[in-house]
Amino acid sequence: MKKISVFCGSSPGNSMIYTKTAQKLAIYLANNNITLIYGGSKVGLMGELANEALLKGGNVIGIIPKHLKDKEVAHTELSELRVVDTMHQRKKMMEELSDAFIALPGGLGTTEEIFEMLTWAQLNLHKKPCAFVNVNGYFNFLIDFLNNMVLEGFLEKEYRDMIIIEDNIETIFDQFTSYKHPIIDKAKIAIEKLDSK
Repeated sequence: MKKISVFCGSSPGNSMIYTKTAQKLAIYLANNNITLIYGGSKVGLMGELANEALLKGGNVIGIIPKHLKDKEVAHTELSELRVVDTMHQRKKMMEELSDAFIALPGGLGTTEEIFEMLTWAQLNLHKKPCAFVNVNGYFNFLIDFLNNMVLEGFLEKEYRDMIIIEDNIETIFDQFTSYKHPIIDKAKIAIEKLDSK
């Protein structure tokens, strides 16, 4: 892994454990010469993540849409700041540059971003691993929701199993190393479901 995209909140959350986890991830990336790619903001967990990586000598690339840069939330001291026109262009550029994706705690934007990467993986638009750092049980309800998708027949188990969910950063990178992208014949599965009715 050379470059990792991290999605996380533009707010710090209500517990210092989220900030400390963002800092721990930043230190891991810097110590292992892995470039951090993130949304380019200086606020919330995003800012903490970038600041800690820079403090430890890491390489940090921010990608921010123009309308957010104009609101003065762009981090101006990064290794590189790329300005794009739209949110979609931001995600596409992050996908193109990265070897894997990590979600720290965050809100709607964080959730939407990591789920778009998961959707693209499901569609074989990329074959890169995606992970959630489940610090403080933050994603527990989301895990239940994913499991219910499988239970109710809206998500294949292989796609659920490709989602890495851990509270330990080192474990996530161990799983990145051994990641194998699922190959599923969706047409065959659809026919089998029809035959079973």
